Amino acid sequence: MYCNQPRVILSIAILFAAMPVYAAERHTENPPPEFTAGAEWSSYNKSLDGQRYSPLTQINPSNASALIEVCRVQVADGGSFQAGLLVIDDVMYATTATDTLALDPVTCKVLWRHTHRREAAAGLPVNRGVAYYAGRLFRGTDDGRVLALDARSGTQLWANVVGDPAQGEFVSGAPIVWNGLVIVGTAASEYGVRGRVIAYDAMLGREIWRFNTVPAPGEPNADSWRNTVWNDTGGGGGGTWSHFALDPSTAELFIPVGNPIPDFVPAERMGDNLYTNSVLVLDARNGRLKWWYQLAPSDGLDHDLAAAPILYRNAQGEPRVAAGGKDGYVHIVDRRTHKLIAKTAVTTVDEPVPVPTPEGIKACPGPAGGVEWNGPAFDSKLNRLFVGSLDYCALFMSEPGKKPVVGGYNMGGTWAGIGTPQGWIYALDADSGAVAWRYHADHPVLGAVTPTAGGVLFAGDNGGAFLVFNSASGEILKHVATGGSLSGGMITYEQRGRQFVAMTSGNVSRTLFGAIGRPSIVVMALPEAMVAAARNNTAPNAERGHSLYLGSCAVCHGADGNAWNKVELKAVKLKMNVDQLVEFIKNPREPMPHVFPAPLSAEDARRIRDIATFITTWR
Repeated sequence: MYCNQPRVILSIAILFAAMPVYAAERHTENPPPEFTAGAEWSSYNKSLDGQRYSPLTQINPSNASALIEVCRVQVADGGSFQAGLLVIDDVMYATTATDTLALDPVTCKVLWRHTHRREAAAGLPVNRGVAYYAGRLFRGTDDGRVLALDARSGTQLWANVVGDPAQGEFVSGAPIVWNGLVIVGTAASEYGVRGRVIAYDAMLGREIWRFNTVPAPGEPNADSWRNTVWNDTGGGGGGTWSHFALDPSTAELFIPVGNPIPDFVPAERMGDNLYTNSVLVLDARNGRLKWWYQLAPSDGLDHDLAAAPILYRNAQGEPRVAAGGKDGYVHIVDRRTHKLIAKTAVTTVDEPVPVPTPEGIKACPGPAGGVEWNGPAFDSKLNRLFVGSLDYCALFMSEPGKKPVVGGYNMGGTWAGIGTPQGWIYALDADSGAVAWRYHADHPVLGAVTPTAGGVLFAGDNGGAFLVFNSASGEILKHVATGGSLSGGMITYEQRGRQFVAMTSGNVSRTLFGAIGRPSIVVMALPEAMVAAARNNTAPNAERGHSLYLGSCAVCHGADGNAWNKVELKAVKLKMNVDQLVEFIKNPREPMPHVFPAPLSAEDARRIRDIATFITTWR
């Protein structure tokens, strides 16, 4: 009956060829909960592309209100806590300014702690997380080092000097690791540094390549700094504050580059001041320049790019990069033409952009406003970008005529905030940048936002509120006071069949923003009884089937089921009903292989029916 449906058969064959084969020893009467694709959180923004999207579906709009706190641990007495959390191989990893910790992701028990003993005074005591690779953790320090630690024990394996803290150089961002390279960037612009990106051998710690984010005299594009001593004798700025993104298929490394100096006197550094305020794209293999997109040329308001950009494909499959800047916009750029596609304000923005004067001018956002160190996230199911921002205007006053002093803090003037800092969460169409919905928070939104295939968005604000939204509508499903500012990571992961949400609560590095609480990790989940009841439900479940599809099949067919050879999987329901599709999967014809071993376990039979239910109800 299927001989006249070759395209459907081949489509289903490819769909299931990507699925894992379950070994015979899994066929037990009470098998342990299976490993779910996407169950871990393996890097700062979950994946190299930075999308922060989780395929987990256990927490959804129908049950999110039932979330409860399952554990909490204080990791420091005070200070900043802006780190991204990781969960790999049943272990959670977190960092403070000086410490690296491994914890049980279900009980919050500390398994080990490594404390970095500073070799010099810190430039700025902040750290945004670790990277994991081949059983090792990598992090930067606020005294200009990069460390490699054994992920099992916390033993230090090597250390390398990245910068001189006496000159204002340190590493605040989480490294990115790919193909045996640990890649980090130096901060901070206001100390007069010349920002740079450096790649190290992950095993040996030796330097492989480096790139100056502000070209030194004689380097390409140094002429974008005209008639200035700030690049000739100083560093020019261009520090990097946060994480990077990477496309393994092209080896393109996307770097968010900070502001030029002096911040408020652009007349003293005429030109575009490359590559400041840019998404800088390098070849990750050798550090060579590929292209760039500059958000704010010749910036005079400290409107730099502090957050990692994200890489995605829009509804038409076209490659895009999205970057949220301190200029208050989310910029969507075509990764093939390098041209701006859309630019959407996600906070109060003044246009045209004014230039500071000694007498003072008002402008929005201020130097502390816009999108800070956590950038956009992408929901492939909804084709939406989500981003948090800080709404805070300022009075800018320039002080021209100052000479550059490397290691000396200099913004070229002063600023003062206007009004009370507040926050936003925006949902944007990933094609056009159009606003789908937005939420106004009484406090800044500096922490990460995390969408899931379950249809919920996890977020929080600096007032300490943990927030769960319906991703599609923006409806608030859960609001919990955590007791500490949510300024760092917001992750979700699965442990033995139960989905958890973990967050960093407590941050006192920016009291201006109402920062409160002692640095702590808070973990939440649905009640165990609710999870067990759902697990024992053997009725066909399209949501479970969708999760299986996203974890195993979307790699070939795409999240919308139409990415392979123009085949539309949603059309399968026109050819088969659920029972027919189940039987076809159980006893496939060429070219589809037998994916599930015989005899089928009860668990495998449920999987097949869940997938068939999803495909035959897909709209």
